[in-house]
Amino acid sequence: MEEMMTAPEAQVEAARLIAKGLATVSMFGSGIGEGILIGKALEAMGRNPEVSGTIFTRMIIGVALAESTAIYALVAFFLL
Repeated sequence: MEEMMTAPEAQVEAARLIAKGLATVSMFGSGIGEGILIGKALEAMGRNPEVSGTIFTRMIIGVALAESTAIYALVAFFLL
């Protein structure tokens, strides 16, 4: 049989689940940010093809930084 949780234990569990939800939302935000970044970079390459190599390099760096935020959120999710 399961034991009943005390009020403080229930509050800690609720806070933990809320924190996991916030970490999940931040992962969605990172994905949206990456999509916007890539879309704008492709738009810039289409308008000015001469500098597409420079734009592509900077886009890759930006995507890597955005992805690292999602990885941090994923680690936080599993640590909670």
